Amino acid sequence: MKISITAPAKINLSLDALYKREDGYHEVEMVMTTIDLADRLYLERLDEDKIVLDVKAHFIPEDRRNLIYQAALLLKKRFDVKMGVRITIDKHIPVSAGLAGGSSDAAAALKGLNIIWELGLSIEELAEISSEIGSDIAFCVYGGTALATGRGEKITALPNIPGCWIVLAKPSISVSTPTIYKELQVDSVEHPDTEKMIESIKNGDLDGIFAATGNVLESVTLEKNPQVKRIKDRMLAFGAEAALMSGSGPTVFALIKQYSRAKRVYNGLRGFCEEVYMVRPWSEGENDISN
Repeated sequence: MKISITAPAKINLSLDALYKREDGYHEVEMVMTTIDLADRLYLERLDEDKIVLDVKAHFIPEDRRNLIYQAALLLKKRFDVKMGVRITIDKHIPVSAGLAGGSSDAAAALKGLNIIWELGLSIEELAEISSEIGSDIAFCVYGGTALATGRGEKITALPNIPGCWIVLAKPSISVSTPTIYKELQVDSVEHPDTEKMIESIKNGDLDGIFAATGNVLESVTLEKNPQVKRIKDRMLAFGAEAALMSGSGPTVFALIKQYSRAKRVYNGLRGFCEEVYMVRPWSEGENDISN
């Protein structure tokens, strides 16, 4: 059996860290949405009991360090699966960008393996299993738009955001998420209004969504990496209605109503930053699985 499945990237419309928990993680409130920048996974069931990864991208491991491999290994052990799998990844989401590329690939792998190994698991069961590998994967299993709380593994679905244009720019630097969280001072930063973001999404109020964007991790990443702040400032100067860093960075995205203005922001960043994308929110039914 062979199937393929899409793994879309995500952006954080709102990211708040409330306090540090006893387990060392931060209690978070994040409103996230998937976008139509995506990887594609091709899964082939093998009779031989082995996991084979073929990642068509540099700097991405093809062994147990890869979340896809960890997802497959977890399912094999949990359900005593004797079959194997070959997974080929056609990579388009930038690596270490704050866009959950690795988490989305792992989520897509879980859904694909559920089919080819005929495990019969529900989406809810897959999401619960995924939290053993990484906090962002549960959201990626569901996709769409949602509020994530706890460590990020508790998911509450929200309506899709209204149609708009999204311009993403990733500078050629890497950011360590644990380091950013370690340096975050939750008591001295301005916290985003998560409730306002949720209300605006439920009302289909794009202007309200723009106004409610916020990310507490900017207080650390922008201070440590001035080029990230320059990208954000440039987006706003070229006419973006809102601009925000996604996750712990370094990718910054702009939210824009009109195509012509989005194109202006896109063109204004292309000579300034190597990796620039113009995308849309992920549409219902796009997370397709095909034979």
